[in-house]
Amino acid sequence: MNRGLLIGVALVAILLIGVGGCLVGNYNRLVSAKETVTNRWAQVDNQLQRRNDLIGSLVETVKGTAIQEQEVFGQIANARAQLGGARTPEEGIEAGRAMDTALSRLLVVVENYPQLRSNEAFLQLMDELAGTENRLAVERKRYNDEVQGYNVLVKRFPMNLFAAAFGYKEAPYYPIDETARTAPKVDFGGLRKP
Repeated sequence: MNRGLLIGVALVAILLIGVGGCLVGNYNRLVSAKETVTNRWAQVDNQLQRRNDLIGSLVETVKGTAIQEQEVFGQIANARAQLGGARTPEEGIEAGRAMDTALSRLLVVVENYPQLRSNEAFLQLMDELAGTENRLAVERKRYNDEVQGYNVLVKRFPMNLFAAAFGYKEAPYYPIDETARTAPKVDFGGLRKP
């Protein structure tokens, strides 16, 4: 009887160690995946802040030429303030999208003032902004790739049980702005010779 009890206790101990190891391993996978998503968001946030700083300089350059475009400048100021106050990825994504919209309106204003395109400071800022937009696009993609991996992990059985037990939820994707889905209209009518 002692031998049977000893074998039963050993089997229960092995089972508990296995379940505990599985729990610890899965929890650690969730923590690692969540931290990777957080790190990727920090990179996106860094590029959003860089763009935010550049846009402030760009607006000041454009203001000297396009004084009557106060509505656009107000939208940019509001978007910059929204980004400065963002504390979560969701708030940062919303602020980034507001900045995308305001920036596209600013670029329309720039088109109406050809003298800006000959301003060296303006051209340098636009070049820096283009580079920042490229970096931001890369970081958005990396962030969304990590979010996809994390969200699959959080949704897949049996990990979804661990995720729910420890309060891990899906992370938000950073979608493109809806206005980016429409192709710009190009009119070469003014280039034709009579």
